[in-house]
Amino acid sequence: MNNIKRDITTREDIELLMNNFYERLLTDENINYIFTDVAKIDMKAHIPVIADFWESVLLHKNVYHNNAMKIHMDLNDKTSLTQNHFDIWLKHFNNTVDGLFEGVTALLAKQRAKSVATVMQIKIAQNKKP
Repeated sequence: MNNIKRDITTREDIELLMNNFYERLLTDENINYIFTDVAKIDMKAHIPVIADFWESVLLHKNVYHNNAMKIHMDLNDKTSLTQNHFDIWLKHFNNTVDGLFEGVTALLAKQRAKSVATVMQIKIAQNKKP
């Protein structure tokens, strides 16, 4: 059996990653309510948008035109996004990448995910109301 994984190279790879990643998130009771009850995300609509984000970040395609920071700041206004939420998100992201891919872009995906989570946590902390 061939267990050699390939790297992330196409939009289809990113969609595979996002579908598997959100499948993991939605089964984790410590975080799934943010997507289902608070944000009420329609996954069929969300996956292409989040795939645009990661395609822009990883494959340098100019296809994402939303403000991810504002979206998450608005979400934090509805329910507090905690360090634990970001840790869970990052764990599932990294495990999903590792389960599907291996290579330079896969490593970059994990590095960028950590950067995104870190910046969002900093911005949320700076935006806390006194």
